[in-house]
Parts: sequence; C-alpha cells; structure tokens
Amino acid sequence: MPYKADSEVSCFRVVNIEQESEIAVPFASELCVVNSNMGSSAVDMSNAAGAGLFDVNKRNTLYAKNVHEKLYPASLTKVMTALVALKHNSGDLMLTASANVRNLEAGAQVCGIREGDQMTLDQALHLLLINSANDAAVMIAEGIAGSVEAFADMMNEEALLLGATNTHFTNPHGLSDEEHYTTVYDMYLIMNAAINYSAFTEIIHMDSYTTVYTDKNGASKEISVSSTNRYMQGTAEIPGGITIIGGKTGTTSAAGHCLILLSRDSASNPYISVIMRADDGDFLYSQMTDLLSQISN
Repeated sequence: MPYKADSEVSCFRVVNIEQESEIAVPFASELCVVNSNMGSSAVDMSNAAGAGLFDVNKRNTLYAKNVHEKLYPASLTKVMTALVALKHNSGDLMLTASANVRNLEAGAQVCGIREGDQMTLDQALHLLLINSANDAAVMIAEGIAGSVEAFADMMNEEALLLGATNTHFTNPHGLSDEEHYTTVYDMYLIMNAAINYSAFTEIIHMDSYTTVYTDKNGASKEISVSSTNRYMQGTAEIPGGITIIGGKTGTTSAAGHCLILLSRDSASNPYISVIMRADDGDFLYSQMTDLLSQISN
C-alpha cells in the first residue's frame, strides 16, 4: 500500500502504535518464517536438495536447507489436492470416473479405478492419500472441477491464498511436468493448511484401508490398499518421544524421493517436516529420522 503519514493502516502506524488506530496484521504472524539455511550440522542433508522442520504452534523454524528452491514435488502434490477437495466439497460427494483415470504415464501408481466406477469423495481421498493413487487424483479433480486443468487452476489459486508464491501446479497427482513445481517452504504452508481438516489428519494416520464402491453396472467392488509411508508401515525407525501422525510420500525420477510429515512431541505439540529430492528411499527415511530427532534437542 502507498505510504501516508496520516493513514489509519500503514508502516508508520505499525511502528508508532496508537491504541485508537487500525493496525495491519502481518501476513506471516501465525507462520514459521525463514530466509536462509539454518539448523544443526548433525543433520546431514548432503544427498537431499531441500529440507525443513517447522514447529507449528511456536511458529519456529528448527531446520532449513534450500527451503525456497523450486523443486518437483511428485506426489506431495496430493496434499494440495486433498486440501482443495476438502475446502470446497463434503466427503459424501459422489464421483464418477472417466476414461482419463487410465490415461497416465507408464508405471504410475494406481489403485485400479476404471471408467464408470463410482465412489464418494471420502473414499477417493483415502485412496489418494494412503496409497498415493494417481487414478484417484484424476477422479477427484474431474469430479470437482470438471477437468484436470480446471482443478489445477483451483490448486494454484489456493497456493496464492496461502502465500505459496513459488508454487505452480498443472495436475492433481504430481506426475512429471516442467511447469509443476513447489518448494519445501511452500509445502509447509500447504500442509499447515491441510491439517486444519480432521478428515485429512485421520486419513494420513491410517496404515491401510478397505472399502467397497460400484462399477459402471452397479456391481460392488472391494478394494484394499496399504500406506506407502514406511513410518506407517512400521518399517522405519521413529525417534524416542515422537509420534508420527502421518504424511505423504512422493517419488518420480525427476523429483527423487520426497516426504512430508505431521508429527507430535511428548507434549503433543505438532511439527511439520519436509525432505525433497533425496537420492534414495533409505536415505530419505534415515535422514527424516535424524531431522525429527532435532525436536527434542
């Protein structure tokens, strides 16, 4: 805003606080902020492009490496997909799959949805977040916005509202696209918004999911999926005093190995941790464990 010495809301009034004046609330007053790399040298992130650890309640950044560098998010994208879906729709919204659920790149993670299949948004979100199903992402996007492109516009609009200005999405699943990118810090902003929805935190806390939906002929189809998150599988070490609520994995050849988590300390204080473009899965989880160990230090 332009500076005016007598403005009711201005930088002048913020510095020279007057009780009777209207004061502008800083955008980041309830957020963690970070401008440069910071944190313990005991955390070796040499094989990851970016990482961050954020204390949600105290709004304090505990660790940061290249948090504003634009990176491919892979399936971390689905956190935003879920956020937009939950913000604009109820879980009982009925979705019908188009032929596009099968129009994905070779090797993409799918749960087997076919054209004409019907399920609720709640069911699709479980498949999206627990099993990282790309066909569920397409089904959600088209069911809500009419097309993948229109849903991506909604995602980008939400990103700007959150202040995630180094982010641009072209799809709801995160399969490779040069114009589809975000940052560690922007993923913190997106996750910080998503965890305000109890449905989101309940889903990411599950290690498996079984449901029944219908095919194009109305016949029942049962599906069971398991979490792609090693912490939820029980195969990755968790630091003492830390409870992992859940999170989202992401892996493509361009994005490398990515992981975002919501965790709590022994006093139930929440933390968001992010690692992007790690060289391999083993490194991703071992270093995420080291990163989480900084919570109690």
